[in-house]
Amino acid sequence: MDWNLRTCARKGHVTYAPTEDTFRERLHTPTPVGPAWRCLRCGDFVIGEPHQRGPADRAPIVLRGRALRDALILRLLSLERFIKGILCLAAAYGVFHFRTHRNGVEQAFNEDVPLLRPFMDKVGWKFEDSAMIHTIRTVIEAESRTLLWVAAGLALYGTLQVIEGVGLWMLKRWGEYFAVVATSLGLPIEIYELTEKVTVIRIGALIINIIAVLYILLSKRLFGLRGGKAAHEAERHETSFLEVEIAANEPTLPRGLRTVPKTPAGVR
Repeated sequence: MDWNLRTCARKGHVTYAPTEDTFRERLHTPTPVGPAWRCLRCGDFVIGEPHQRGPADRAPIVLRGRALRDALILRLLSLERFIKGILCLAAAYGVFHFRTHRNGVEQAFNEDVPLLRPFMDKVGWKFEDSAMIHTIRTVIEAESRTLLWVAAGLALYGTLQVIEGVGLWMLKRWGEYFAVVATSLGLPIEIYELTEKVTVIRIGALIINIIAVLYILLSKRLFGLRGGKAAHEAERHETSFLEVEIAANEPTLPRGLRTVPKTPAGVR
């Protein structure tokens, strides 16, 4: 799959007109129907006026190739974090709401649930041994203060998941750090749960989270790995078509134009 063409087809091309004549000539070509400018993402020439104009060192850095694939993976992870966060926040609200209506729920459980026993016996479900029934009974019998702590814990965890999802979706570096740290802190808990009971879901969740941590660490060069932030930024600069053109012309450029600034004007 050509990620560059796919993204341009969905979001549109990104064209830029440098003020320096040397660069304008290499990114611009005349056609019978008007001028065409080279897309910084896919490299195709697009007929029409450029989207932006300015000095070469102010050109936007666009996500291209592997960077686009990485962005898609991070946003899929962010959706998973969003879903978990929303479910946890909903559970926190449910536990807190139940705490204030505990007597009515307990009465309904004690009076209505036993009515299901004949049906459960017919389908072969051992009613008294059901893990779900035990869990519900444990929650009902818990102290009000305990339920408050449970609701607070769920709300905190859900909030952290939502924040992580926002950071990953926006492709922010702080979001990547946040995701690695938060996910790593949860790995010991997932491993402990496996020592109690091994299930396919628990094994799958542990494997996915380990892969996610390693992927973000290595691909985004966090904590100084593989050259750290400087190497990561340099890699992003090298993927820009305009900067490739700048590098190709370096021998003939004035001294002040040979260095690409480390701080981009914008990322698209």
